[in-house]
Amino acid sequence: MGSKNYSLVLILGLLALIGPTHAQLKLGFYARSCPKAEKIILKYIHDHIPTTPSLAAALLRLHFHDCFIRGCDASVLVNSTKTNAAEKSAVPNFTLRGFEFIDILKSLVEAECPGVVSCADIVALTARDSVQAIGGPFWNVPTGRRDGVISNATEALFGLPAPFHNLTTLLTTFANVGLDTNDLVVLSGGHTIGLSHCSTISTRLFNFTGNGGQDPALDRVYATNLKSHRCKSINDNTTLIEMDPGSRNNFDVGYYKQLVKRRGLFTSDDSLLDSSVTRSIINQQLQSPQKFFIEFGKSMEKMGRINVLTGRQGQIRKHCAIINS
Repeated sequence: MGSKNYSLVLILGLLALIGPTHAQLKLGFYARSCPKAEKIILKYIHDHIPTTPSLAAALLRLHFHDCFIRGCDASVLVNSTKTNAAEKSAVPNFTLRGFEFIDILKSLVEAECPGVVSCADIVALTARDSVQAIGGPFWNVPTGRRDGVISNATEALFGLPAPFHNLTTLLTTFANVGLDTNDLVVLSGGHTIGLSHCSTISTRLFNFTGNGGQDPALDRVYATNLKSHRCKSINDNTTLIEMDPGSRNNFDVGYYKQLVKRRGLFTSDDSLLDSSVTRSIINQQLQSPQKFFIEFGKSMEKMGRINVLTGRQGQIRKHCAIINS
């Protein structure tokens, strides 16, 4: 009887050791279950992103918005239903793009290995491969994420960093998901690619005090140019503007060059100059573009691990926009 109990305890102990190890993200997670998955994703991206480089920024942003709410679980991809307002329907996510692109990749991978590769992993891999396709850095993307079964608009409304946030709020929002000051400054460098709407900066240009006027922290020449040629009205909700003027399809340190000239588009961008610590990190990126690439990759890999579901948690969705019944 004693020997049986000892054997049972030994077996349970071994399972306890094996379980957590098996459930962690790892490079090449699909090497046996779907060995062509990452190559399928990479090929499709290399076939399409170079001709539509602006989509790289959209896919990077999609990954960012996904990971900040409930972790990197593809909850941002879920459609709303009659009984649930999903993350997509939250105001900060109204301008997200790339959903169709992810759907195509999912269908390609499903055709190869049905029910094996998660939407969450596809989003993470796509962000990396798209950025690299336009000349940006490479970073490791360990896989093994599972898809979440909850998507809530209210959580997205209050949990995402916003363009009007000050430095204190940004640091708190990042800390809430396990990211630090360096991650904040380095990941903000992703604004070196892509576009935004005039509506995100209209208050800074036309009504910063509540009684008119522009943000005195914003470079006057830059502000005048925006008001004269791009964002001519506080009610402009359609015009698109470059995040990094003249370099929006090139992943480089252009964002930081604009930032130190007080030409950061958002209040959240400009706030990175409000601390000697964050200014120092900015200067480090400017002094070494290679360092920026390395640091960006490290922070992206770190972000990609936020509150991931692994093992038997969550599910592998058949369609990324619909939670399996």
